Amino acid sequence: MGLLGLYANSFRGLSKEAWMLSIVMLINRTGTMVLPFLGVYMTDQLNFSIKESGMVLSFYGIGAVIGSWLGGYFTDKFGEYRVQSISLFLSAPLFLLIPLFPSVKAMACIILVQSIISETFRPANSVAITKYAKIGNLTRAFSLNRMAVNLGFSIGPAMGGILSAISYELLFVTNALGALVAGIVYVRFFRRRHKIYQGRQRIRQKLVEKEAVEKHQSPYKDFPFLVYCFLCTLFSICFFQFFNTLPLFYKQEVHLDAPTIGYILGYGGFIVVILEMLVVDYAERHFTMAKTLLYGILMCGIAYLILVVNHHMALLLLSMSLLSIGEILVLPFMVTITALRSGKNNQGAYMGLSGITFSIAFIITPLLGTNIANELGFNTLWLGTGAILVSTAIAMYIVIRWLFPRVEQHH
Repeated sequence: MGLLGLYANSFRGLSKEAWMLSIVMLINRTGTMVLPFLGVYMTDQLNFSIKESGMVLSFYGIGAVIGSWLGGYFTDKFGEYRVQSISLFLSAPLFLLIPLFPSVKAMACIILVQSIISETFRPANSVAITKYAKIGNLTRAFSLNRMAVNLGFSIGPAMGGILSAISYELLFVTNALGALVAGIVYVRFFRRRHKIYQGRQRIRQKLVEKEAVEKHQSPYKDFPFLVYCFLCTLFSICFFQFFNTLPLFYKQEVHLDAPTIGYILGYGGFIVVILEMLVVDYAERHFTMAKTLLYGILMCGIAYLILVVNHHMALLLLSMSLLSIGEILVLPFMVTITALRSGKNNQGAYMGLSGITFSIAFIITPLLGTNIANELGFNTLWLGTGAILVSTAIAMYIVIRWLFPRVEQHH
């Protein structure tokens, strides 16, 4: 009962809006089931070579960088409500258009546009969480949202596998419906709340006009934050090998079959969904943000170093467990740090820059990881990854204490 009580407590006190933003994210991310199957669709259905399909997929990463920047810019200019609504409603028809672009260049173009539109959603969604989260619940509100993303990524590929076996066209139609339903649910719930919140903000602004020392600084001129973003990029390049290089390692080096690889990756997602709120709640109460990221990044580093030791299934599962708990300790707190560093008038720009750091990893990681594994072997890749993550953990600890000196020293 004690553990059950702790688990229930980790969800308590979250606002209705935080729950609804997570439900919208769950519907949206379950709907983006097309992504894991794009490579298969291009090689199977369109007869692209692996190199051609890899090139097209890199355009998704480029679109994510542009979308993150635009999402941040438009959120500061027009507000997060408009940006999220437009992104969801424009994504729907774009999914339906994908099958109409069968050549390599045409597919790269439509994937680029689709990625830009869908990724503008992220910075706006992060600003909305910051806006509607109750005081003291910010990191847990971000964790709930990430839990929805992980749940969506667990359900989505399973559904995508079934649908693509029937027809790829059905897969694209279901994706379009997912974006449309998410858009309708979002607008119905937030339209009135958004207007009420705006009214309250105007009244509040008039009352505090005299002491309005609002942060207007661009995140691109905030040097400590730029150093922090660079470290986030280093972490992301290493961590996101989980999506592409790690499954290749399981197949080529450990000689696992596709279902077993799926089970190990699914096990990692399961850990995140089950433990995220509990671990974040514990970390918030017992550690500073600097210590939380130090421990989390170190765990990810150790997870990759374990792969050099042995290929026994027990060690593979231990590695995945550490990687998943490390992810829980790092990713929600990274967004919280961005939210706390920004001011009311530049939250979108800060969230956009934070999104760019992760999007860059989606371009670099697949190319860098596979090349190092090819040329120097997987052991060199895991040793290098582990060493970079250990160095990043120590540097991150120092930089967070630099960003928030008073908060970190008086925790």
